Amino acid sequence: MKGLLSYSGLTTKIRAMQSHLLNDRNYREIVELPNVPAAVTYLKQQPSYQELFQGLEETELHRGQIEQLLHLAVYRDFSKLYRFSNLEQRKFLSSYFKRYEIAILKECLNKIFDHRDVVLNLSVYQSFFDKHSQLDFASVTSSSSPEELISSLKGTEYYDPLVHLGTLEHPTLFDYEMTLDLYYFGHLWKQREKIAQKKDLEELTKAWGSKFDMLNLQWVYRSKQYYHMTSADIYALIIPVHYRLKKSELQTLVEAESMDVFRQLIRKTYYAKHFEQFSTETMESMYAEIMKHILSSASRSNPYSLATVYSYLYHKDHEINRLIIALECVRYGISPDEAMQYVAKT
Repeated sequence: MKGLLSYSGLTTKIRAMQSHLLNDRNYREIVELPNVPAAVTYLKQQPSYQELFQGLEETELHRGQIEQLLHLAVYRDFSKLYRFSNLEQRKFLSSYFKRYEIAILKECLNKIFDHRDVVLNLSVYQSFFDKHSQLDFASVTSSSSPEELISSLKGTEYYDPLVHLGTLEHPTLFDYEMTLDLYYFGHLWKQREKIAQKKDLEELTKAWGSKFDMLNLQWVYRSKQYYHMTSADIYALIIPVHYRLKKSELQTLVEAESMDVFRQLIRKTYYAKHFEQFSTETMESMYAEIMKHILSSASRSNPYSLATVYSYLYHKDHEINRLIIALECVRYGISPDEAMQYVAKT
């Protein structure tokens, strides 16, 4: 009864928002369109994006503006849920929000490492971050070097992880982004017992544990298959979380002497045993499918819980990623069938 009372209003709001999420038919219709302006016109007709694109000329919007507006749709949905949440639910949302702070930091770092005179105008997000964020938004977005960016983060939780990169001779963009990702994932795992209890904790543990396991599997596979990294270098990329994928299993995968052996070991993991199509070739697409299965099942069985909140935010974040991929496919004239394959993998 307590869960029903505390989540009833929020769950009702989420159900209304879920009805506006795009489906496979929508993505198919988008990738079949002749050009990006036609795709923007299509989005103008969708309830989630009508207001954002209202009054804007499709032919005058450039690539960066469109992507910013799409991300703004996520931020607006987050704000709506935050307004409907009680203090306990806001603990979860505040932890989840850090993914958006890190996204902004990554965008700033990409601009810095681009080595071109690029003006990064993120003012469309200013009011959202002023309301929810610990970052000095103006200082962060105006930083012109990694050192300046890190200095602007003094007093925030991101300063210590990033300042340690100063001990490297030539830290790369990859080093900065991986440091932020590993910090965020570790933070979520450590904080879960502080932001959730009982059934909520069980569901978050399953969702986040599965997510981190599968990300580790993907990163180990890519590191060995495409970059031929040493075991020591691969270990530096591992999320320090072990859920269904035990530490000993992960070590065996990292140190596999060949890709044939790696593939054999993958077949013995929990994910390959419980999801028939899970393999090295399908890991990326199966990641999305497995997370959708886990979150949708938890949300259906416990609609008045954090699972419903997390499920919606997860699906909205991935909707934006899929939309950006779909629009890129339209931009470059990728065939609809091939485009849908890219969308499915996202």
